[in-house]
Amino acid sequence: MADPENKTEEVVAAGSEEEVDDVEDVEEINTAGGDGAAAAAMKSALIANQLMQSPEVLAALQDKLGGMIGANSGYIQSLPKVVKRRIKALKKLQFEMINIESKFYEEVHELECKYASKYAPLFDKRQEIVTGSIEPTDDDCDWPSDEEEEEDEAELSKEFGKAKITEIDETKAAEEDGEKKEEDETNKDDESTVGIPEFWLTVFKNVDMLSDMIQEHDEPILRHLTDLKVKFKQADPMGFTIEFYFESNEYFSNDVLTKEYLMRSEPDKEEPFSFEGPEITKCKGCTIDWNKGKNVTVKVIKKVQKHKGRGTKRTVTKTVQNDSFFNFFSPPEVPEDTEEMDEECETLLAADFEIGHFIRERVVPRAVLYFTGEALEDDDFDEEEGEEEEGDEDDDDEEDNDPDFNPEGVKGGGNPGECKQQ
Repeated sequence: MADPENKTEEVVAAGSEEEVDDVEDVEEINTAGGDGAAAAAMKSALIANQLMQSPEVLAALQDKLGGMIGANSGYIQSLPKVVKRRIKALKKLQFEMINIESKFYEEVHELECKYASKYAPLFDKRQEIVTGSIEPTDDDCDWPSDEEEEEDEAELSKEFGKAKITEIDETKAAEEDGEKKEEDETNKDDESTVGIPEFWLTVFKNVDMLSDMIQEHDEPILRHLTDLKVKFKQADPMGFTIEFYFESNEYFSNDVLTKEYLMRSEPDKEEPFSFEGPEITKCKGCTIDWNKGKNVTVKVIKKVQKHKGRGTKRTVTKTVQNDSFFNFFSPPEVPEDTEEMDEECETLLAADFEIGHFIRERVVPRAVLYFTGEALEDDDFDEEEGEEEEGDEDDDDEEDNDPDFNPEGVKGGGNPGECKQQ
């Protein structure tokens, strides 16, 4: 393989020979004024401009610069042995700090497990209200939800005075009396509504990361989803399980579908300085007991085959993978030796881990705010803050930097099965 540096020199030389006549002509015109230095500068500029328009020169320069990226400056190697010895002492101290940090995260997880029992009664009551098992009391509903109306009323009071407000109130009361009759009729139908219909489906569709996984044929099933819970695993290895509760439905017989995530809180022995806190290392789904003809994760394809010799035809059916949210419960298996994991498998698992972590950290604790869309406004605000800290970027890069970006190939929850072996 040719040396990029030599290639650059060859192209430069060739370019100089090819364009020398044109440069000399320019030089003769400019030297008429007697300024040799200016002519020489113009000659160099013309040569540089012509060479930079050559694709071969640009490619050679890019190869050369690319090889320099991340190159060691040699400063550390040039230090005296006594200084290098002190750097080793600092690295050992850093390792001890990482071990302390690891213990810190272990205790944080213990606190999560402890406080999970305090959250549990509130989550249970949320489920009862969503499913319609209980009707919230007046005290339960004592939450200021009419702030905008109160602000408008205060503003009107300042502008028009009490007399004007009274007139407006009388007009409004007359209109409300007329509307009340219609409302009374519609309320009869409203009273038959149980709980909060399609609560979790709406939550999922409001979260980009989850809505990308949901197909049209998944929605009728997710309408039967009644609750989401997170159970923490404190024993070694630590982790958590997401439980999806379903009411009786025509699609499968399971009452609960589970997704378990295992985590590692200690630093990697081979790369201890890469430790940045607990990370998910494995995940395990569950078997869905689909009713006959209701499995949305597969589809049957019919193909007509023709015999080459006899010319007869036959129809062959083949079952293939289908995009579905419920592929989330059939994640790829992580090989014992992670070096055997191919790039596609890494992408699928990274997306799966991100989804599991987001459900645990954000969706389950703040479900009602994702249902109303308020949590989405908070997420957008956080994202804008991050962009300001990073500095001004081109508008074209906004989509590429989207934290909710779903990697290619993981639509519908990924392709289940074992990871490919390299």
